[in-house]
Amino acid sequence: MTQATKGTHFLLLAKARTMSLREVFAAGEEAAFSTFCGMRWPENDGKPVCPRCGGLEVFHITTRRKFKCKNAGCYHQFSPTSGTIFASRKMAYVDLLAAILIIVNGAKGVSALQLARDIDCQHKTAFVLAHKLREAMAAEIAGQTVTGTVEVDGAYVGGYVKPANHKENRRDRRLAENQTGKRRVVVIARARNGRTITTVTKSEADGVAFVKAVVAADAVVHADEASHWDALHAKFKTMRINHREAYSKNGACTNMAESFLARLRKMVEGQHHHVSPQHLHQYATHAAWAEDHRREDNGQLCHRALGLALAHPVSRNWKGYWQR
Repeated sequence: MTQATKGTHFLLLAKARTMSLREVFAAGEEAAFSTFCGMRWPENDGKPVCPRCGGLEVFHITTRRKFKCKNAGCYHQFSPTSGTIFASRKMAYVDLLAAILIIVNGAKGVSALQLARDIDCQHKTAFVLAHKLREAMAAEIAGQTVTGTVEVDGAYVGGYVKPANHKENRRDRRLAENQTGKRRVVVIARARNGRTITTVTKSEADGVAFVKAVVAADAVVHADEASHWDALHAKFKTMRINHREAYSKNGACTNMAESFLARLRKMVEGQHHHVSPQHLHQYATHAAWAEDHRREDNGQLCHRALGLALAHPVSRNWKGYWQR
């Protein structure tokens, strides 16, 4: 490392930029198709494998960039996206690869409207595509637990109630009867030098059960002064920090959890502006995935996201979403 780069943030270095949109579009559709094949069938060096019977002998339908199984009684036609979360896609491979790169390039996410403009598609298409990718990202840590030193915290998102214009008509928005019911809490369990796991609840206290389920019993848990975290002492070695006194004291702090929640707030407020409570968990997962892989170059991130998508089955939440 040279003196000029010493102390420079990783994302500012040239090695953080190993893939660009210019390269994707310059390489063209055939190169993008080969990338999809390589990520779908890495164990066979990118050579197609029939998803129905597992046959290795296939015909190449070059005019449609598809394959047809040679096995008698099968003859199944398929593509690199068949049976995956991108099944039934109509978008060109090069556009799909570019869309994934745009999404992972956004440190605080990318809105569906901006994505639709960048790849010239309908907002509906971009919205579903982004959510399919977020669902695939969530599968990377499905069923995992965190251990070591784990920080837990929560942040309220959404449910904003616009105050009345005239002061005499304004109501106390802290009261339940004056709220929208759309306010939710993103609860996080983040291991230092480890993974970040999130969930969405109606109150931070509801996140106690989630923390007990995803944090290993031998972990050391750091939490703030909120009384509902008192229940963690019965299961974990727990350290508490009172934020009215300090942000870090006697080795206890939740600064890494707060850092993630700051990223999530900036993602929601700065990029998406409005997030539905029913989809908030996917935005939280996306932010956690970006936070966990923030030290990887963008080419690696793009291929990681594409690999997760091609390993994920057809989405029952998002396939045919606009057709209900």
